[in-house]
Amino acid sequence: MPENTEMMEGAPLIRPSSTDHPLYESVVEACRSVYDPEIPVNIFDLGLVYTIDITPENAVNIVMTLTAPGCPVAGEMPGWVADAVEPLQGVKQVDVEITWDPPWGMDMMSDEARLELGFM
Repeated sequence: MPENTEMMEGAPLIRPSSTDHPLYESVVEACRSVYDPEIPVNIFDLGLVYTIDITPENAVNIVMTLTAPGCPVAGEMPGWVADAVEPLQGVKQVDVEITWDPPWGMDMMSDEARLELGFM
């Protein structure tokens, strides 16, 4: 077994975000302006944004998922997110990647989203 496979075991499925980057909060706010068309809650509070990785050069890489693989806007959602983040002051470029691992679940929603949807 190759050595590096060992290190991957137990690694979190979701990479950590660059929460200490000066642009992080504005990127989060931009993500909050994008809504899932089927659920009246923004994609950040729904828990669809897994990772916001911002390089020292201010390139923003977002890893996100959708509520379901058959989501009708699967092809458009990454563009909506990129369009929301790209105009931010200081952002150099934006890449949005869709992942299905781990699959989204209702437990990923924020308390605000649960409240909004009547789950609390």
